Formats: sequence, structure tokens, C-alpha cells
Amino acid sequence: MLKSVRNSFIAGIIIALPLTVTAFVIVFLVGKIGTPVTNMVFVPLYEYLGKDFPNSAIGGALFDVISTVIVFLLITLIGFFSRFFFGRIFINLSEYVIEKIPGARIIHRTVKQIVDTFAKQEKAVFQHVVLVEFPRKKMYAIGFMTSDSKGEVQAKTGEVVLNVFIPTTPNPTSGFLVMVPKEDVTMLDMSVSDGMKLIISGGAVVPAWKDFEGENQPAADAEVDKK
Repeated sequence: MLKSVRNSFIAGIIIALPLTVTAFVIVFLVGKIGTPVTNMVFVPLYEYLGKDFPNSAIGGALFDVISTVIVFLLITLIGFFSRFFFGRIFINLSEYVIEKIPGARIIHRTVKQIVDTFAKQEKAVFQHVVLVEFPRKKMYAIGFMTSDSKGEVQAKTGEVVLNVFIPTTPNPTSGFLVMVPKEDVTMLDMSVSDGMKLIISGGAVVPAWKDFEGENQPAADAEVDKK
């Protein structure tokens, strides 16, 4: 009976966790985007019309959702019109104005450089999943090769060096940038998505590999058990 309850509880977590996280993200976006836009647009509009803004929880939440949808539509329209000549002129003019503001100029350049880097790579910033010895010899870490090192780093090392991003577990958004000689980098066959699953799961989700199945698997397990 206890085993059945435990299995049911685990099954419930597997089903509820994705739904809960999705709902949390939606509520977070509505609260961080929709609420400020509602306060800036709909509340002044109601005051201008001489009406009271709905104070009920349902009414306020409805306007927050509408505001969030409006923001996403505006972002989509900006992306759509940026394909046309007049849209590019407007964007270039806006960037020109921002560049003239000292504080905003630094933020704008930094963010634009990061965004442009990801955009130019067409979502392929991580080119290969690799294995490197990190943080010391005989200790291995999964990393993602981002590019070949260039410029001063490449010149002063005197060898071909690869830029490798080693993410942390279970949060892969932070990590370490290491520059490793090409001969010390082992290219893996797994895809970037499989490598990310391996890291996020803390090694619990290991992708299958064609050359490590069947007879090889029990032998490896036996070696681990022996140790």
C-alpha cells in the first residue's frame, strides 16, 4: 500500500510540476509586464473618462492579461516592421537618440552586443558538446564549445585554443568560460539539447550512445560497483 501511495505521489509530481512551472511563469510575466502597463494606460484612461477603474480581483487581473497581450503584440509588430525600409529608419533614429544619452548609451551598447551575438549565431551559439578536464586533471566536465579563440588570447597562447562554456548544475545560465587547447578538448556525439538535459538533471538523464550499449553497459556498471 505504501509503495502504491509513493508511486502515485511521484506520478502526480511528474504531471503537476510542468503545469505548475508554466502557470508560475505566466503569472510572473503578467505581474511584471501587465500590471505596470495597466497602471500606465488603463488606469489613467478610466480617470480621463471620469470612471472608476475596476477594483475587483477578477477585473484587475483581466486588464493585466490584456496589457500583457498588448505588449507581446507590440513587440511582434516592431519585429515585423523592422523588415521594411521605414521601420529600419525609425529603429536607427531611436538608437541614435539613445546613443546621445550618456548613461543609456552604455546599457544599450552592452545589451545590443549580447543580443547581436546570439542573433548572428542563429540560436547556434553552442556549436558542440565537449568534454574537458575541469577544474583539474582527471576530473571531467561537460561543456559547450562556442567558438575558436581569436585576437590576443589566440596570439599569446601560441596554439589553437577553443572557447568552452561550462554551465553550472542545475542552473545552466551561469557558469565558467574556459579557453582550452584544441588537443585537450574531446568532442562528443550528443546534441546540445541532450547535453543541456544532462547538466540540468545533475547527471540523472544520460543520453544513450550507440557505442556504449549491449555488452559494454554491464561491464561498465560492474566496474562502478567494484569501485
